Amino acid sequence: MRLKKPENRDLPPRMIRRSRKRKNGQIWVGYYYNGRDAEGNRVEIPLGGDLDEAKIEWARLDRKATPKPAHLMGRLFDDYQKRVIPTLKSGTQSDYLKGLKQLRNAFESAPIDAITPQVIAQYRDARTAKVRANREIALLSTMFTFAREWGLTAQANPCFGLRRNKEMPRDYYAGDIVWNAVYEEAPQELKDAMDLAYLTGQRPADVLKVSVTDINNGFLTIGQGKTEKRLRIQLQNGCSTTELNNFLNSLFDRRINAGIKTSQLVTNHTGLRMSYAMLRNRWDETREKAATKAASEGDLVLAGSIRQFQFRDIRPKAASEIEDIAHASQLLGHSTQEMTKKVYRRVGQIVKPTK
Repeated sequence: MRLKKPENRDLPPRMIRRSRKRKNGQIWVGYYYNGRDAEGNRVEIPLGGDLDEAKIEWARLDRKATPKPAHLMGRLFDDYQKRVIPTLKSGTQSDYLKGLKQLRNAFESAPIDAITPQVIAQYRDARTAKVRANREIALLSTMFTFAREWGLTAQANPCFGLRRNKEMPRDYYAGDIVWNAVYEEAPQELKDAMDLAYLTGQRPADVLKVSVTDINNGFLTIGQGKTEKRLRIQLQNGCSTTELNNFLNSLFDRRINAGIKTSQLVTNHTGLRMSYAMLRNRWDETREKAATKAASEGDLVLAGSIRQFQFRDIRPKAASEIEDIAHASQLLGHSTQEMTKKVYRRVGQIVKPTK
C-alpha cells in the first residue's frame, strides 16, 4: 500500500497540498484533487487555496459527505468520536458520549482557536450539574491534546490550570440495620451478589463476572475491569478458612442441588447469569420493599436511609469495616491508601468516651 507524503497526511484521500515560495518571500499554498481524465490518465484538479472550500469541492468530486471545516469544534468532536472513542471500554464510551453531547450543544459551531480558558470557565459556571461539568472539561482537555496532534490547532490546551468545581465524595454508610433490612427482602441471587460484593470488596461489574474458573490453588482471582489490575484473594487464613470460602462452599452446594452447571457464580435459580440490568432491577425492587416495610412499621427515618442505599455502597462498606487500612486498600485494588481513606472509609475514628 502506498503511503501519503507527510505533508498530505492530514488531508482526505486523493487530496494533495502544493506549496511554493514566491519571489517576495511569501509561501503560496494550493490544493488539488488527484483524479483521472476521460482516458484514465492521472490529472490534478485545482481545488483552490482555502482548505475548507477545497474540502467541499473534494467531497463533490469524491462523492463523499462534506466534512466540517477543520477550524471548528464540530470537526474535532467528529474526529474524536470516530477515531478515539471506539478504542475505549464500553463503560467509558457511554460516559464520554454523554459528555460529548453536552459539549456539542455548547461549542459545536465555535472556532477551535476561539476556545479560551475564560470561555471554558463560563461553561463550567453555567452548568447546573457541577460534577458532570468537571468530567466534561476533562474530556474537552483530552480532545484538545488530540487536536494538537492532528494539526487542528497550534494553541495551548485551554483547559490546563483551569479551576474545577468542588466535589464532595459520597459519604453514605450502610450500617447493619440497613443492610439486614434489605438483605431479608432480597431474592437468593441478590443475596449472593451482596455477599460476594461485601466479602471481596469489588465493584458491581467485577462481582457479576466472577466464575468458577477463577478459583485456583486456594485463591479467588479477580480481574478489575476499570483498572485492569489482578488480585488473588485468599480463601484460607492459615489453618482456618475465610468467610469468603465458607460462602463459596455454601453457594456450590446450592448449585449442585439445583442442577446449575454454568460457570458464572451469580445466577438465578435456573442458572441464568445475572446481568447488570437484572442486578439493578432486583436491587430497586428489594430496596423499595424494605423501605415500604420500615415505613409501615412507623420508622420513617430507617425507610429514608434504606432508599439512599445503593449497591455500589457495598464496596465502601467493606472498606470501612476492615480494621487495617493497608488490608482494605489492597483488597480494593488501590495504588495508595489515601484513596481508600478519602473516598471509601466512611466511618469515624474510634475514640473513648469522657468517662
